[in-house]
Amino acid sequence: MAFLETAQRRKLAYEKTDGSGPTVVFLGGLKSDMQGTKAIHLEDWAIAKGRAFLRFDYSGHGESSGTFTDGCIGDWAQDTAQALDKLTDGPLILVGSSMGGWQALLAAKRSPERIAGLVTIAAAPDFTEDSMWAGFDDAQRAELENKGQVALPSDYGEPYIITKRMIEDGRNQLVLRDPLELPFPTRFLQGSADEDVDMSVALRLLSHASGSDMRLTLVDGADHRFSDNACLALIEQAVEEVIKAGENTL
Repeated sequence: MAFLETAQRRKLAYEKTDGSGPTVVFLGGLKSDMQGTKAIHLEDWAIAKGRAFLRFDYSGHGESSGTFTDGCIGDWAQDTAQALDKLTDGPLILVGSSMGGWQALLAAKRSPERIAGLVTIAAAPDFTEDSMWAGFDDAQRAELENKGQVALPSDYGEPYIITKRMIEDGRNQLVLRDPLELPFPTRFLQGSADEDVDMSVALRLLSHASGSDMRLTLVDGADHRFSDNACLALIEQAVEEVIKAGENTL
């Protein structure tokens, strides 16, 4: 494990595998880290294929510096930008899981010239506004305003503490309100039994984005983790598809 000090003085933990390009970069989800099943599986795949690969922890996640409740979507977008700029060269294949799917879309908007392909897994663009804020009742909105944070139950451990700053910053990072050009091979993966990100989000993303090579794969019975053997094989397949299709993109 190594650490990158960003321009914002945050220290990001990362693991980098050397190999041929384009570099595959895994972007994890909210409160996830680079030790997750999908990240490790893709790293093993990359090593077996001789492919360059990067996984890292956003600030406030995993082994990186900072506290989760101090961060927001914009901070993690800065982390992603710094990791891509300082730790990779040449074209990229972005693989974003859940919130990482939102981060991948933000990175693609920022540096489309570097993106050779995109794969999202249960992508959750704009979730701070469309899922969290829209789903808060009056009491939760009042608590957010008065206390600066609200606790949301989680199926993955202790509750998520969602701050007012995260909600407000999220409004500056929305990608489904303005044109979203994805001029490279793109694969969206989504499970039908996902209780965290509804299938309608994947359909909205597919409908909203513009690109000449976009496909959505719905997997019957797959949940938000999307990490059983069949789903991991689909992720591999999607990455290999966009690599092959994107060879002439850049």
